[in-house]
Amino acid sequence: LPMRISAIAVATLLAAAVAAASVALAEEGMWTFDNFPSARVKQAYGFAPDQKWLDRVRKASVRLDVGCSGSVVSKDGLVMTNRHCVVDCESDLSSLGHDYVQDGFFATARKDEKICPGAGASILQSMTDVTQRVKRIAAGPARTAEIDAIETEACGEDRAKMCEVVNLYRGGQYQLYVYDRYDDVRIAFAPEVQSASFGGDPDNFNFPRYALDMALLRLYRDGKPAAFTDPLKLEASGSKQGDLVLVPSHPGSTERLLTNAQLEFQRDHFLPWRIEYLAQIRGAMLAESTKGEEEARQISEALENVENSLKVFKGQRGALVEPSFFAIKAGEEKKLRDALAMRTDLRGKYGDPFAEVAAVMMAQKRAYLPYQMLEVRYGAGSVLLNDARSLVRAASERNKPDGDRLPEFMNSRLDGQKGALLAEAPVHPVLEKLEIVFWLEKTREYLGADHPAVNALFGSRTSGEIATEIINSSQVGDLGFRKRMWDNPQQVAQSNDPALALVKKADDAARAARAKYETSVTRPLSIATEKVAGLRFDVLGKDIYPDANFTLRLSYGTVKGWTDPVHGDVKPFTYASGLWDRATGAFPFNLANRWVDAKSKIPAATEFNFVTTNDVVGGSSGSPALDREGRIIGLVFDGNIHSTGGAFGFDPALNRTVAVSSQMILEALRKIYSANALADELQK
Repeated sequence: LPMRISAIAVATLLAAAVAAASVALAEEGMWTFDNFPSARVKQAYGFAPDQKWLDRVRKASVRLDVGCSGSVVSKDGLVMTNRHCVVDCESDLSSLGHDYVQDGFFATARKDEKICPGAGASILQSMTDVTQRVKRIAAGPARTAEIDAIETEACGEDRAKMCEVVNLYRGGQYQLYVYDRYDDVRIAFAPEVQSASFGGDPDNFNFPRYALDMALLRLYRDGKPAAFTDPLKLEASGSKQGDLVLVPSHPGSTERLLTNAQLEFQRDHFLPWRIEYLAQIRGAMLAESTKGEEEARQISEALENVENSLKVFKGQRGALVEPSFFAIKAGEEKKLRDALAMRTDLRGKYGDPFAEVAAVMMAQKRAYLPYQMLEVRYGAGSVLLNDARSLVRAASERNKPDGDRLPEFMNSRLDGQKGALLAEAPVHPVLEKLEIVFWLEKTREYLGADHPAVNALFGSRTSGEIATEIINSSQVGDLGFRKRMWDNPQQVAQSNDPALALVKKADDAARAARAKYETSVTRPLSIATEKVAGLRFDVLGKDIYPDANFTLRLSYGTVKGWTDPVHGDVKPFTYASGLWDRATGAFPFNLANRWVDAKSKIPAATEFNFVTTNDVVGGSSGSPALDREGRIIGLVFDGNIHSTGGAFGFDPALNRTVAVSSQMILEALRKIYSANALADELQK
C-alpha cells in the first residue's frame, strides 16, 4: 500500500528539522558511546549514565549480521531481538512440513535450539582513534591497504574477534572498533508471523500497534552457550508516560551531513529509480505468490522486506521534495559557506569542497546505473548468482597480492567470505527464478539492449530460459560443490555450471563499472566530503553526532505520544484488550491460532506497544529500550510514519520510535506460549 503521508505532515516534520550545524534539540542524536552528551541529558532529566553504566550496556549490545540490533539478556548468552530480524533463520530452517516463518519456533530445551545458517553476531569491546594514521594516506587503494593493515594488526587470526576501522563524520574521524565475534547463533524462540506482524503492511510505520515483534537467539562459543557476567534484564512493571528512555542500537544509515548537492542527487535521481525498481519487483512477487501456497511461502520473506523498504524510500523522497526541508538544509550549509568565505585560513585549508562535491555529483549521474545493475544489485537477491559470483571472484582475487585484491577478498576478510559462502541455507527455486528473470530484464531495460554486458548475458536466449537452466542444472546450491570450487579455484574457470557461466559472461563489465564508479565517484567524493567534515569540525567542534553507519550508538528520549497533523492526538500506549478489539478475523487483522481464545489469559491493562521520542532509524530494530537503571522496559521494532524521513532530519514533535512493552513479552511467553523457562531466564 502507498505510504499515507500528507504535504502538511511532511511540512510539519521538516519545519523543526535540526541541523548538524547547530546544537541538537533535546532528543535528537545517535551518539557514539565515547561522545555521549551526558551534561545535556543531566540538565534535562536530572540523570545521565556514568561510565560504568555505558560500559555495561555497550558490552550487552549486540550487532546482528542481518542488519539488526539485539541485547544479551541472560548469563547463558540469550539475546533478545525482533522476530523480523530472525526471519532469514526461520526461512532457512523451514521445509514443507515445518514452516517456522508462519508457525514460529520454540525450543522447549536448549538441545532443541537450532543453528541459524550463516548467522553471526558482534559485541563492541573497544574503540581507538586511528584518524591520523588513516588520513596521512590519500583516499584510494593505498588507504584501503592501510586500513586492512590496522585491522589485521589488531585481530590477527583470532576468529573470536572482529576488527573494523570505522569512518565517522563522513571522513572527519576514523576509529578502530574491536568486537567479540560469534559465528554460532541459534534460535530459541520466535512467535508466529501473525503475532509478530499483526496488522501487516497497513500497520507498518503506523500507530497504534499490537505486534509481538520479538525473538530470542542464543550465542554459542565452542559448542556451549556463551557466558556473560552482567546481562541486561527485563523490567516486569513496564513504563509510564514521561519516563526517560535510552536506546543502545546499531542504526544503519542516515544522510544528515550530506551537502545540498548530494541531497539533490538522492531526490532527483537515486530515490525515484529505487522506488520504481522496488515497486516493480513487489508487483512480480505479489503475482507469483498468488499461484499457490508453496509459492507464497517461498516469496513471503522477500516480499515483506521489499514492502518495508518501499515505504522507507517513499518517506525519504517525501521529505526531500518538500521545499521547507531544503530551506532548512540551505541554511545549515550557508553557515559553513559563510565561515569559509570569512576566514582565509579555512579557504587555504579546504578550498571550496562544496563545489568539489557538486562536480562529483555530475559524474555520479552518469555512472550509477551501470554500477547498480551490474554490481550492487547483481542478481536482484538471487542466492545462486551471488554465491556463483563469490566463487568466480574468489578464484581470481586469491591469486593476486593482498594489496591488489578487491577489499572484500583481502586476507583479513577472506574467512568471512568463506563462512558466508559455505553456510548451509536452502535455495527457494520460485523466488530464485523470479529474481534472476527480474534482474536480467531490468538490466536490459536500464542499460539498453545494445550494451555489451546485456548482449553477453542474453545471447540468443530469453531471461526465462536462462533462469530455468540455472534453477534446473546449477550445482551452486550444493554445499559440497561450493566447497570443492573454493578449495580448488582452478576448477571454477573450467566449470560449465550455468550459474558460474552467467557470472563469467559479464563479470569484466561489472568490474569495469565498479572501477569507474570508484574512480569517478567514491574516491573523489571521499576526499571532498572529508574536507566538508573538517570544515564542520573547525566551525562547530564535537557538539554534533556522526551519521549512522551500523555502528553502536546511544539515543535518549521519553515515553510520549504526539499530535498528528491529520489524525490528531495519538496516545503513547496500546494495551492487551485493544488487540481483540482490533482483530477482524480477516488478514492482516486476523489473530494467530494461539491468541484467538486467549483474551482471558492476559490482563486487559497489560501494556502492549508504546512510543518514545528516541532518534532511531533502520538497523535499530531489536534494540532494548532501557530505563535509567539500565533495565529493559521495551523492545524497539519500528517507527511511526513520520520517522521514514529520519534519514535526513529529526523532529521531536513527530518522529516516534515504536516498541513492544516488556510487560507483554513476559506475559505472552508465560501465558500464551508456556515458555516459562525462557521467561525466568530473562528475569534472573
